Amino acid sequence: MNPYRVIIADDHSMARLAIRSLLDPDPSFEVVGEAVNGEEAFQLCGELQPDLVLMDINMPKWSGLEATREVKKAYPHIKVVILSISDDVGDLITAIQFGAQGYLLKNLEPDDWINYLHALLCEDSLPSREMATRLFHHFRQEELGDELKPDVLTPREREIVMYVGAGKTNREISDALVIAENTVKNHIKNILDKLQLANRVQLAAYAVRHHLLKK
Repeated sequence: MNPYRVIIADDHSMARLAIRSLLDPDPSFEVVGEAVNGEEAFQLCGELQPDLVLMDINMPKWSGLEATREVKKAYPHIKVVILSISDDVGDLITAIQFGAQGYLLKNLEPDDWINYLHALLCEDSLPSREMATRLFHHFRQEELGDELKPDVLTPREREIVMYVGAGKTNREISDALVIAENTVKNHIKNILDKLQLANRVQLAAYAVRHHLLKK
């Protein structure tokens, strides 16, 4: 498999070097570009068409959040992970509203970074339950306003949400529930539509918020 093409966007050269040092030893990643501000990150996305942008939240010209919004509007297939030293819930919510697929704290252990990125980029996977809980524990109902309750889900859908929240793949869910893998995919699509969520990462966050994690 070809390596994932990555752009690192951070206005601090030492931060870019540190991130590159985490990714370079892993053959799954290839750093194809670096940006020093949000506007440059957007321009490089058009030129290089990466698979992933690691986007610092605080940058000149365009902030990481502003750049994420523009990247996702122009290139929705590019995954964006916001990088921050803060777990401020407002930033986390805004990042996901603007289309970011993930939110990484800079002080996480290197192994957590790599495991999280692998899980995020794998089409049929999610970060582990521990990682999902760590990143999304601040998501509370009152901070997100009106959100559909789990009551709208069928018992089978609630069961699948529990497995998604635990970081299980479609194959693992199908094996556990003794149903076809395509059936799991259809259930997840219907669940996302019903809950008005954009992707599996948001669904995992939903499972955490509503205490639907598989025991």
